[in-house]
Amino acid sequence: MKAVGFKTSFSLNNPDSFIDFETEMPVPTDRDLLVKISAISVNPVDFKIRQNSAKDKVLDKPKVIGWDACGIVVAVGDNVSLFKKGDKVYYAGDINRPGSNAEYQLIDERIAGKKPVTLTDAEAAAMPLTTLTAWEALFDRIRINDKDKGKSILIIGGAGGVGSIAIQIAKKVAGLKVIATASRPETIEWCKQQGADIVVNHRDLANEVRKAGFQYADFIFDCVDTNFYWDAMTDLIKPQGHITSITGSATPVALNKLKGKSVSFSWELMYTRSTFQTEDMIEQHNILNKASALFDRGELRSTLTTTLHGLSADNLKKAHAQLESGTTIGKLVIEL
Repeated sequence: MKAVGFKTSFSLNNPDSFIDFETEMPVPTDRDLLVKISAISVNPVDFKIRQNSAKDKVLDKPKVIGWDACGIVVAVGDNVSLFKKGDKVYYAGDINRPGSNAEYQLIDERIAGKKPVTLTDAEAAAMPLTTLTAWEALFDRIRINDKDKGKSILIIGGAGGVGSIAIQIAKKVAGLKVIATASRPETIEWCKQQGADIVVNHRDLANEVRKAGFQYADFIFDCVDTNFYWDAMTDLIKPQGHITSITGSATPVALNKLKGKSVSFSWELMYTRSTFQTEDMIEQHNILNKASALFDRGELRSTLTTTLHGLSADNLKKAHAQLESGTTIGKLVIEL
């Protein structure tokens, strides 16, 4: 089968930053599905892993990355019970296994969901990673529930992949009042289209939120840079509120700034369940199926904005260049 990978962490201007190659088709065992992929999506995690996973070394065989896909099940392992051959699925994958930048991929059935019927393959492929991340951040980390309806959430980075669907889920599913950040006219408009009640400029975050009429936000979801916005977040979070972030930090986070307000803080990483094979790993299957139903009812919509055609090293380079620019609105997909 055809795949696209890399042997070392080159910058994109190097002709070997991605390479096309042929490899054997994998065979499903246990709870694995063998999926013939029809579309893949590219996320910031893709270029971060490309830049860092093969630094100062050359791998024996190309590393295949990619953690968003839509396709059809063509074979199943002996212990599969959730799907059968012919089922259409969408999923975000497992960071410790070969990725979706290939014609076929093995995926554990517990982290795959039923593809939304009303979405095209490209529209569906855009959604698993960001939907899982946003859903887990809101409902597993912050633990928002029915009693929180009407409360406020500040989403930092509203026009990005995660921020876009987080706005929709926070508004349509959780029933929150959504304050999103954006600075360009096109990103401001995009956030409003996703359902944000208020859009503020992140360049003077605390003052902008206050000018919008909010002394505090009940919850804050950071999708950009934890430490860069830390002072603003600790200022804006409501006493006994909750901050969650997906961005990590190269330096320690000053958690002591939360003590006076008794504020909770949590990280969200979508790969935790699959990496550690947690007891509730099947929750990602359940979340994707819940989201699928919401897409089919029109309560959520795909955030796909850009589509490239054909699995190739050249298209992966174009996609990664776009993501590295930091200006992407919504999601970028490659149709096979």
